[in-house]
Amino acid sequence: MAIMTDVNEQNDEAEKKEDPVQLYILEAIADGSVVSPNDIAIKISKDRAKDSDPEDVWRKYMLAVKQQAKYLAREGRISILRRGKVIDPNKMKGLVKFSLPVESADD
Repeated sequence: MAIMTDVNEQNDEAEKKEDPVQLYILEAIADGSVVSPNDIAIKISKDRAKDSDPEDVWRKYMLAVKQQAKYLAREGRISILRRGKVIDPNKMKGLVKFSLPVESADD
């Protein structure tokens, strides 16, 4: 029985330790919005910025936002869109947006 408790505790800890950037992405699209990586990076920087930070401090979060978005898309938890169409997360470049998962029309 002790083993089951340990496994359950590990699962709970894994859920609690979800990457904060992932949480920002998921929160941003939770209501069905389509959101750009810039918007998410700006939100993160506003929440974490110090008074001494420059105006464009949000740029330092862009790589993390894009990497976590790729991970979430591969997991099927979000869709990455270019020109309104779902794209392969491995081919993400240029202007993209994130949304709740949508079926791609690859017919």
